[in-house]
Amino acid sequence: MSNFDFQQAGKQVLDIERSGLEQLYQYINQDFSRACELMFHCKGKVVVMGMGKSGHIGCKMAASFASTGTPSFFVHPAEASHGDLGMITADDIVIAISYSGESSEIMALIPVIKRLQIPLICMTGNPNSSMGKAADTHLCINVPQEACPLGLAPTTSTTATLVMGDALAVALLEARGFTADDFALSHPGGALGRKLLLRVSDIMHTGDEIPLVNNQASLREALVEITRKNLGLTVICNDDMLIQGIFTDGDLRRVFDQGVEISNAKIADLMTKGGIRVRPDMLAVEALNLMQSRHITAVLVAEGDRLVGVVHMHDMLRAGVV
Repeated sequence: MSNFDFQQAGKQVLDIERSGLEQLYQYINQDFSRACELMFHCKGKVVVMGMGKSGHIGCKMAASFASTGTPSFFVHPAEASHGDLGMITADDIVIAISYSGESSEIMALIPVIKRLQIPLICMTGNPNSSMGKAADTHLCINVPQEACPLGLAPTTSTTATLVMGDALAVALLEARGFTADDFALSHPGGALGRKLLLRVSDIMHTGDEIPLVNNQASLREALVEITRKNLGLTVICNDDMLIQGIFTDGDLRRVFDQGVEISNAKIADLMTKGGIRVRPDMLAVEALNLMQSRHITAVLVAEGDRLVGVVHMHDMLRAGVV
């Protein structure tokens, strides 16, 4: 054991599985297109089933379909024989997975699936297997060898099945014109949901939280406002909240470098006119990308030229967008 080369064993697995995936390329063919068309036009749901390791891969496939615009769920074949088959309707499509193509649990269900006239897509390593022959469309997932040296544990074959499932999911995603906004609707939780659903209006500072001075204010008054609101800037607006400009901590350093007399200076003479701004309905992640590309820590939120808020990088951090 002390002399065993674990790294070499791991690399050999990668080499074998990589070779298996290269073989899979040839099976992205007319059968693949027919399977995609059946799934694309399905009025119900795509029901995935498989036993053992194939079942675990099937669960992931169903999850991938569901999150990318193809309603789907997994049914365990053994449970289907004891009542769960009632989950499947005539509007659905069944994808049955078995590398041997001879799963007895799935074969027991095929007569009922056929009687209900439900389209059947089978994924096997043998087109001439019982499942391969029974399928309306067969997707071949044959691989030259398993990575297991005994040739027993499903390894390369399950990887190939997983990749074929990903190919189906992504092809359908593209065909549907599925967008990031569509994706967000099925991922409302966690960091992914925050990035995809959160709008600038959800996290921006509004009302009295906005650092704001009139365009007649002195530099001293602007500095007091910057310090009080603690966002590193103040916005300069007229009485109608129309943006005139912005003054930041960085501008203050330049004022000191230029030797400006602070006690007499007017903010209108020192501000940066305009200011970078975003819309309140913009995705927070888009505003973050803008801030990072411009190397700024805060951005104005406006409707046209009218100021409605300010959003800071710290707000992005607190909201979990970064």
